[in-house]
Amino acid sequence: MKNQKKRTQAMGLDILLWIYLAGCVTYLVNQWILPDANIWYYALFAWIPAMILNLTGHSPGSRFILGDKRSSVGTWTLVVIIVITFVVGWVIVEINPYKLFTRAGNATHIVSGLFHPNVKLMLPLLKALAETIYLALLATVLAIPFAFGFSFLASRNLMPRTWLGNGIYLLIRTIATVFRSVEAIVWAIIFSVWVGIGPFAGMLALMIHSIAALTKLYSEQIENIDPGPVEAVKATGAGGFWVWWYAVIPQILSPFLAFTIYRWDINVRMATIVGFVGGGGIGLALQQQQQMLAWRNVGVIIWLIALTVWLMDLVSGKVRAKLLDI
Repeated sequence: MKNQKKRTQAMGLDILLWIYLAGCVTYLVNQWILPDANIWYYALFAWIPAMILNLTGHSPGSRFILGDKRSSVGTWTLVVIIVITFVVGWVIVEINPYKLFTRAGNATHIVSGLFHPNVKLMLPLLKALAETIYLALLATVLAIPFAFGFSFLASRNLMPRTWLGNGIYLLIRTIATVFRSVEAIVWAIIFSVWVGIGPFAGMLALMIHSIAALTKLYSEQIENIDPGPVEAVKATGAGGFWVWWYAVIPQILSPFLAFTIYRWDINVRMATIVGFVGGGGIGLALQQQQQMLAWRNVGVIIWLIALTVWLMDLVSGKVRAKLLDI
């Protein structure tokens, strides 16, 4: 039964890889040779070589899932896929080094503003900078209790292997993944319409994203705890909340604090970005000055942001190092 499952996984991997390879090759043909090439038509029949190579034992699935070390074809197939992926990425992104080195003059005003910032604007901007720091702080603090509670429900080693336990685990994991995959700037757009433009919208955007991100970090830390104390507490007849309280929390407290401080560090940087779409703080001021082409004002804002992030990195790095030693 186990071997059959592995063979099915190997076959599925090979089919997916060959469909992807056929799609990439057809895309390049479409771009360079035959503009009317139908990507999906060629990708549809990619399962045929995948099945042939899988059945003969010369495929990535045979090499990496079934463990057939004789399958050098499978290794070379992966190498080709990696190379093709890089080439397709280069074409899609339209990388053009010539433009990079020959059009530097377009950025002259911006570079000049960076090196000649308007220092007279520094003091008026401190309020916006403080707004950015505090909205990031509140977003982190308000996210902690939600993420802390959800992390226990999203930990495979703590949830019972019943239909209810599995359902809750999958639900929390799925929600956290979906909310984390939507960038904070998108949440800021949503909340700017919902509650209006300002730091409250930015705080809500960062809080939602922080809950999802911290839930993932916290739950993975819980899944890596030493099972010994958990079994010892269960042996006394305790269960549920008491297992969490006496066997899990003492092992995760220090890493949780380190993750939380690191998240605040991230939120300070992200707060600048959400300001561009109405999230308040110094990001909003940066957007306004950029729209007026006031590059010297933009320069002083960028230097203030860089200085703040540098100080935050310095302080949070030292605090995390101390916490991990506890």
